Amino acid sequence: MSRRSLKTLLAAGSAAAVMALLPTSAHADSSSGGNYGLYGNEGQYPTTNYCTGTFRQVGATKYADNMALKYFYSDKCGSYARIENSRQNCAAVLERSDNGVGRADGWVSESVDPGITYAYTQMGNNLNGRVSRALLVCDGHQKAETAWF
Repeated sequence: MSRRSLKTLLAAGSAAAVMALLPTSAHADSSSGGNYGLYGNEGQYPTTNYCTGTFRQVGATKYADNMALKYFYSDKCGSYARIENSRQNCAAVLERSDNGVGRADGWVSESVDPGITYAYTQMGNNLNGRVSRALLVCDGHQKAETAWF
């Protein structure tokens, strides 16, 4: 898929575009697309010293096939997605919308490491009017999503 096609699909807010780009095997990789990385804190994990201890879970935990999807937010740093009790070939995805209307402009994903059952994404900057949401994707198919926050 060309970079131009990816931007077009993401601009349309298509979660299917995100899922199609996720690896089908778990290589414990972070992937991103659209304009992810444009804002502060993007590209960093929530465990960075600046952000540690500032996150709280927002919204209810979503479940699919006994796997859990959680969304975390910090007024200081932004947000991230986390999946738990997950199998291999699954990924946590965070979509971010620039204009607050819930149309993905950028996204970041993190696959499950071999030997563990969880993954969490790098942060998305949904501060200053931007919004984001979390997705659980397995084998290229969306299993669960949170609301936009």
